Amino acid sequence: MPTGTEINVCSTTTPYRQPLTVFARSLRPLGAGPWLPPGQGTLPPPGRPALAQHIPAAPQPSQSTSRRCGQYPVMETGEGTEETPLPLELSTFQVSEEYGFLLPNPLTELPAPYGPWMEIAHDLPRLIASRRLRSQVHQMQQLSTRHLRGREELHLAHLVLSFITMGYLWQEGEEGTVKVLPRNLAIPFWEVSQALGLPPILSHADFVLANWRRKNPNGPLEIENLDTIISLPGGESLRGFILVTLLVEKAAVPGIKAIVQAIRAILRRDEETLHKALQALAEAIGDMSKALKRMHDYVDPAVFYAVIRIFLSGWKDNPAMPAGLVYDGVSDEPMAYSGGSAAQSTVLHAFDELLGIRHSEESTAFLHRMRGYMPPPHRAFVEEIHRAPSLKQHVLSSGDGRLRTAFNQCVSALADFRSYHITIVTKYITVAAAKAKAGRAEAGDSAGPSAGKPPSALEAKGTGGSHIFSFLKSVRDTTREGMISA
Repeated sequence: MPTGTEINVCSTTTPYRQPLTVFARSLRPLGAGPWLPPGQGTLPPPGRPALAQHIPAAPQPSQSTSRRCGQYPVMETGEGTEETPLPLELSTFQVSEEYGFLLPNPLTELPAPYGPWMEIAHDLPRLIASRRLRSQVHQMQQLSTRHLRGREELHLAHLVLSFITMGYLWQEGEEGTVKVLPRNLAIPFWEVSQALGLPPILSHADFVLANWRRKNPNGPLEIENLDTIISLPGGESLRGFILVTLLVEKAAVPGIKAIVQAIRAILRRDEETLHKALQALAEAIGDMSKALKRMHDYVDPAVFYAVIRIFLSGWKDNPAMPAGLVYDGVSDEPMAYSGGSAAQSTVLHAFDELLGIRHSEESTAFLHRMRGYMPPPHRAFVEEIHRAPSLKQHVLSSGDGRLRTAFNQCVSALADFRSYHITIVTKYITVAAAKAKAGRAEAGDSAGPSAGKPPSALEAKGTGGSHIFSFLKSVRDTTREGMISA
């Protein structure tokens, strides 16, 4: 394996590949077979990792990449005609009617055998601030993953191990990184990652989708009643950053349901339902922008830039870790993975596919690479939308002015959301970086390894490794170009 290789979970040539399967049935316990590092013993066939071989795999979506591949025949509902089963049932793709892509009511504790993981995870801010996390990890017993049962336990295990890993890597800041992740952390993290089809690094699926709990179990899904399950340095600003992002995901839920309604309406030639679905989508995107604006109320830019951001950084396209990271016991060669990024959220990928937004070749390549950091069922959902009949072509061919207006309102709302995201990034990265350079950044309400010396390796890049402003402006501009002219 070449130095700094990024293993693509969509690849058809690596043992790590997870197919775009839909886990329609509940997961069974992980297999009890021995862990076989690459190059040692017999590796599992593509799509069936060694310690996840007992997880049932539901049928995969069609491999065709054509938008009009014939798998979506127009539905006739008249008498005597058998109706084709409806496509895009949300539950099939582990998408919730109430929570969207969020993991519904995540577990907050692992079974007793994993107490050592939970004990360290719950104490991460203090251990990192006192520079004792690495020594704690070195003393940690290597635990078997065979006792993890069900998707919820696997997601919590991935959340816990990803947070411990980020703390371990960045405890000493960008100048004190390590080249090897110890095997007592690397092996179980790799195994759990394979079982879920996620990379062995902190991603949006961990940081936001699976990292929330209600303070009052019967209370509302509002920020005052929410908290994170696992934390890192950053105090209230980190909590706010995670939970505001969660509220953006929650605001998208009516839009996710509108995607399904729109595709079904196209297949049934139901223009009235399609119009209502497009109105609901535009409204949902507007609500996402309103939720994003709450970032100003809960996140201190100085804390985000000087303390939080480094812990979201990966080891691909990062000058602080140019060779990547060796996962001891997994591979002798270093591997490279991108850090957490908003581009790993399935929401905007789904909206882009429905609206037929086509980004530049460079931006598209990055976005498609970020899909490898999504849970496989969510990634499959995006692919299914891509294969559905073209909404834009339907609106154009219909000649319906109401549909054209509603379509353009969706595109406009999406471009506005992306514009506001640029505003947020400007405040929390560009302006904060300038202040940090001038020595005016404050650590705020928290302490961390980078509090006194903000990271510089990713000043012009996102934590996912993109050239942040050129990328954000490009996708915003190509979104605007998706409007249908009168």
